[in-house]
Amino acid sequence: MRTTKFGPKCIFLDLDGTIVDSRQACIEAARIGFQAIGQELLDVRIAFEIPKHMEQGLALDDLVCGDLDKFKPIYLQAYHALTEGKTKLLPNVLKTIEVLSLKAKLALITMRHVPNQSVIRELDCFGIGRYFSSVMTGLDTLNPKPSPEAIFRCIEKFNVEIVDCLIAGDSVSDIRTGKAAGIKTVGLLSGLYSYEELVKEEPDLILFDLTKLPSAIY
Repeated sequence: MRTTKFGPKCIFLDLDGTIVDSRQACIEAARIGFQAIGQELLDVRIAFEIPKHMEQGLALDDLVCGDLDKFKPIYLQAYHALTEGKTKLLPNVLKTIEVLSLKAKLALITMRHVPNQSVIRELDCFGIGRYFSSVMTGLDTLNPKPSPEAIFRCIEKFNVEIVDCLIAGDSVSDIRTGKAAGIKTVGLLSGLYSYEELVKEEPDLILFDLTKLPSAIY
């Protein structure tokens, strides 16, 4: 894996698993979803696989044995309702965001299908909302990640070049989004995805978590 330092003018960041820990929301949403179809969540590992499958458009048949047409909307509604109150900042992220904001413009892109005001409130509660020049959710584009639409819109707004941009996130979708846009990609091991899953996407760099990113930027 290359370790060359980057000099971006704009850094795109993911939210869940990158800035905030949303594992508890995943678990509770899964419990609510399973309860709706008359089942119990027997293994929390399933709760972490469900969002990964949904994010990548994979079938849930190997995780949920029951009425998927009923499970999915209830799960998603519960997850989106829970995230604003059940997430917490990952360790030392506040200082990291502050440092990164001194190096480049920051934009947040999340796949959550909620109004961006909801995410902005969450960021403000953690004291980091002021550091982001743009916040885009799954409702702000016709095509959410891994489509590069959100990135292209921000690049136009910020008047920066593709070569001067970087995306960092914990999921394969973040890396795929960056590659589709033609920008530098950094995978983070702070979320639901393993090193083996991220390395298959061939990002420019893989780091333990977001706190390691400032040292990779000049």
